[in-house]
Amino acid sequence: MSRSTGWFSEAAFLRLVRGESRSPGARLARVGLRMAAAGYGLAVAVRNARYDRGSSAIQGVTVPVIAVGNLTLGGTGKTPMVEWVARWYRARGIRVAILSRGYGQDDGINDEGRVLEENLPDVPHLQGADRVRLAEVAVEEIESEVLVLDDGFQHRRLKRDLDIVLLDALEPFGLGWLFPRGLLREPVRSLRRAGVVVLSRADLVPESTRASIRAEAERRAGPLRWVEARHAPLDLLDADGPPTPIASLAGRSVAAFCGIGNPDGFRKTIEPLVGNFVGFRTWPDHHSYTAADVADLTAWVRGLKADLVLTTQKDLVKLRASNLGAVPLRALRIGLEIMSGQAILDEALAPFGPPGTREPRHDEDESPRSRESRPSEA
Repeated sequence: MSRSTGWFSEAAFLRLVRGESRSPGARLARVGLRMAAAGYGLAVAVRNARYDRGSSAIQGVTVPVIAVGNLTLGGTGKTPMVEWVARWYRARGIRVAILSRGYGQDDGINDEGRVLEENLPDVPHLQGADRVRLAEVAVEEIESEVLVLDDGFQHRRLKRDLDIVLLDALEPFGLGWLFPRGLLREPVRSLRRAGVVVLSRADLVPESTRASIRAEAERRAGPLRWVEARHAPLDLLDADGPPTPIASLAGRSVAAFCGIGNPDGFRKTIEPLVGNFVGFRTWPDHHSYTAADVADLTAWVRGLKADLVLTTQKDLVKLRASNLGAVPLRALRIGLEIMSGQAILDEALAPFGPPGTREPRHDEDESPRSRESRPSEA
C-alpha cells in the first residue's frame, strides 16, 4: 500500500479491514467497504475479460518480458524477486533491464529503484507510467535481451511471456476480500494466469500452513507451478562505511523502524537475529523522511536506550545517515533464497534466453548461489 491520505492513515485502514476497530461506526464502515468491493470486483472482471478477449489492445516488444507481481496490496517481496530474476539472467550473460511504475517517486527514481541500482549496478532500471514505451526504449536504445516488469501482474497492456506471482505467507489472500473491504487487487482465481507462484517469507510460517495456503490457492485457481522462498538476512549496511556481518547484532539492544508495505514481515525477520529487541516503529510505504521525522526517531531511540537502530535498505537509501544522534543506524540487507522449487523456476525462465540458458556462467570469484540470492529490501 502507498502512503497515508490526509484524512485516513494506512494504519487506520488496516485496523478497520482486519476487524480490529470494533466501534459501531467501524462496523458500518465495513458494510460500506463491502459494497464498494463488489463494484471494484465488477470493474476488475470487466477489465480482465476485455484483455482475455482481445478487446483491449496488448502491445508486445521483440524480446521476452518476465512480469513479477502479486494479488494483494502491500509488500509481498516483489523487489527481492525482481532482483533474483535479473541476477538469474545476468549470471548467464544475458542483457536484462528492469521496468517499473515508480510509486512514491518524488524526484528521479524512487526508493525501490535506488535499492535495485545499489544491488544491481550493471542492470538498467527504467521508471515511468508508460511501461510499453519504457520497454521499447530498453530494447531499441539499451539493446536489452530480456525485460523484467516489476509489479506487472495487473499491468496487462504490455505483453509478457511469463507471470511470476508472489503470495506472502503471512497474509496470502488479502484478508479474503477484494479492495477496499480487504487487500486483494483481484480474485485469487486470477492465479490461473500465473506461470509460477512463489510463496514468499515461507520460513515464517509452519510447513502445515504453507501446505494449506497452496491447497487453497489451487482449489481456486487449479494446479500451480509452486515455489517457496525466504528473505535471507545477508549483512548490515552503513550509509558511510562497509557492510558488517549479521553476527554483530549479538548482545546489542536494538530498536527498528521501517516504511515498507509489510512491516510485520520485516519485524519477524529481525526478531530472531537480535539479543534485546527494545522497540519497533512503522511509517507508511514509500515514506519520505523529513528533518522532523529524523528528530522524532532520534528522541525515540534515545528514550529506549538502544545501542543500535535497524531499518530496511529501502529506508536507508532515503535517510543516507549512519547515526540517529549518537546511536548507529544500519540497514538489514536481505536476499531472496529459494527454499523449494528451484528447478521449477529454472525451467520457467530458461526458454526466454538463448540456447543453453539454463546453466549459469561461473565467474572465478562468485558462486551461483551468491549471484542469485543476494541483496534487496526486506
